Amino acid sequence: MATVNDPRRGTGDAEHGPAGAATDLHAFAVALRRMNGEINRLVHAFAGDHGLHATDVQALAAILDADAPMTPKRLREHLGLTSGAVTACVDRLERAGHVRRVRESADRRVVHLYYAADARSAARTYFRPLAEATEAARSRFTGEELAVVLRFLAAMNEELGTGADRHR
Repeated sequence: MATVNDPRRGTGDAEHGPAGAATDLHAFAVALRRMNGEINRLVHAFAGDHGLHATDVQALAAILDADAPMTPKRLREHLGLTSGAVTACVDRLERAGHVRRVRESADRRVVHLYYAADARSAARTYFRPLAEATEAARSRFTGEELAVVLRFLAAMNEELGTGADRHR
């Protein structure tokens, strides 16, 4: 297999020719790895500054992005952790003031996890450079182009989610 440092690697792929170079699989892989690396750098810095683990920040994102109140069970399934690991994660997040556990049901065993308002504000401030970079990048594209980008990202998340399910 030719790599970027391999002189056998051409500027395009055989299927699409030189014009297809910007959309070949390698170009996507490199761009996605670079973006993932930059986001991970921010996540690890946030985690370190707040005495958290990177997994705790993933849990916060899952709680923030959930379309319904997050439960420890759903969080465990989302993160692929054991119930004990999720309990430890939620305990750390609660002690640090990032989440609160709420028993809202008649069934006292049901616990919902909510992102604490003060912590959300702190995270918003910390991740402001990511939001500003996103807005600057968005401003370079038309609404139609952004719709395609969002469709691509949704498809990637769907494919990755399906793949993760196969490996569990």
